[in-house]
Amino acid sequence: MSADTFLSCLDGVKRTGTSRWLARCPAHSDKHPSLAIRELDDGRVLAHCFAGCPIDSVLAAVGLTLTHLHPQHALDYVCKPERRPFPAADVLRALGFETLLVSIAAAALSRGEPLTEHDRARLLVACARISAALEETGHA
Repeated sequence: MSADTFLSCLDGVKRTGTSRWLARCPAHSDKHPSLAIRELDDGRVLAHCFAGCPIDSVLAAVGLTLTHLHPQHALDYVCKPERRPFPAADVLRALGFETLLVSIAAAALSRGEPLTEHDRARLLVACARISAALEETGHA
């Protein structure tokens, strides 16, 4: 399957670069694109939901499985694993979103507004993602 087939199953698709796209994730009610898609030179398709949806859930929502993202010729030989499948600009956009969530929560708390349990849990996810990004770059 090519990336085009997968992209045709998604809403809000926009190209972010050569063989790279963002789309609304079908596994959760996504108002803004949080699903990053990349097609590698060998035909493999990588996808990541920055809201945290597992790839199996994303694919199941559009009636696909992991085998649909990997052409047979890519499976016939051992591929070098992709360590960093997304460009720095995509990572910075994702971190910007996480820091926006932290800022919104901080503003609400400073006004004396309590956070819901869901908001508190999402804030912890945002903090964990920001910390992981810092650790990955050696700046933690």
